[in-house]
Amino acid sequence: MNDLVGKIASVRANLREEYLAQHSWPWVVGFSGGKDSTLLAHFVVEMLKQIAPDDRKRPITFLSNNTLVESPIFQEYVDRQLEVLRENLGALKLPILVIQTHPDLKGTFWFNLIGKGYPAPSPSFRWCTNHMKVKPTARFLQLQADHYGGAVLLLGIRRSESSQRAKTIAHHESKHSGGNVRLTPHTDVADCHIFAPIKEFTTEEVWALLLQLRPPWGGSYRELIAMYRDAHTGECPFVVSESDNASCGTSNARFGCWTCTVVRKDRALDALAESREDESLEKLAAFRIRIKHISDDPEQRSLVRRNGRRGLGPLTLEARKTILEELLKLQSEVNKQLISEEELHLIRTQWRTDETTDLVRSLTKVPTPMALANP
Repeated sequence: MNDLVGKIASVRANLREEYLAQHSWPWVVGFSGGKDSTLLAHFVVEMLKQIAPDDRKRPITFLSNNTLVESPIFQEYVDRQLEVLRENLGALKLPILVIQTHPDLKGTFWFNLIGKGYPAPSPSFRWCTNHMKVKPTARFLQLQADHYGGAVLLLGIRRSESSQRAKTIAHHESKHSGGNVRLTPHTDVADCHIFAPIKEFTTEEVWALLLQLRPPWGGSYRELIAMYRDAHTGECPFVVSESDNASCGTSNARFGCWTCTVVRKDRALDALAESREDESLEKLAAFRIRIKHISDDPEQRSLVRRNGRRGLGPLTLEARKTILEELLKLQSEVNKQLISEEELHLIRTQWRTDETTDLVRSLTKVPTPMALANP
């Protein structure tokens, strides 16, 4: 307990000192809505409330990323929390904006899978993370850094998450920003610096604090705790660069995209479906497997890649049309919007572009099974 008390004191001191530092770089707090980012947000708001109003000069943004195919129950929870933060932080007159990013239309899961025919993501071709998580976040960070001459990204990453995470933190620590021992340079965004205030906390300590503390913006953490209990899981982390890709689609049970085919079995989605007896979640899980099966079937793939070389390429137009038809049927059955009208329009535009070449390829069958390759 004394060790935890010391860690809490260190986090509070580091946050306060860095906030009151002489540079004018704004803070961007990565907020996934999971336990670690929630605890980080707690400490940030707590610190700001304890600073005199005249000294609250550094702008802060709570930044959340919605891939548009997030696990629906968790995303609905995150959306509610973002709204609570907007309302209550505004009432507290704290200089904090709450913003949610999402991929542009050509970066969405459905446009790339159904429109361009990318096969379902796999460990060897993980196209989804860059399009749906890295780019929207990096774009926002770069705008902040360009405008202010720099920016600080606060992340709820911790050494004890995994051996890979510990190595990543150690690597960044070897390259401090301008002699500042708290900040490390972002690998992909120029003039952006990473600050990881809670990196020394263990998972047990994070839960101990969330069970004891009440949010400084009001309410409680009961719903978050119940979410984890029902799913037996953890959230997909706030991804900020290509080097973080491995955090998505790992063998660990995590809240993430319901369409994720990088994992063989979505333990979180299955656990939520079972614990909450939610038939719609069961249907989403079944459709995820369906996407994977179609992508793994050589006869559903073009014999020519988009670069003109022979080999398994994009999904055929017929396969893409089948997936869309089944997706629209699923959307009606679960009574949730799974694909937008804007995506549908862009998908059909892409089909017209591809039709002159891909329609011929779709009629050609692969004589023998071949190893899957990137389109």
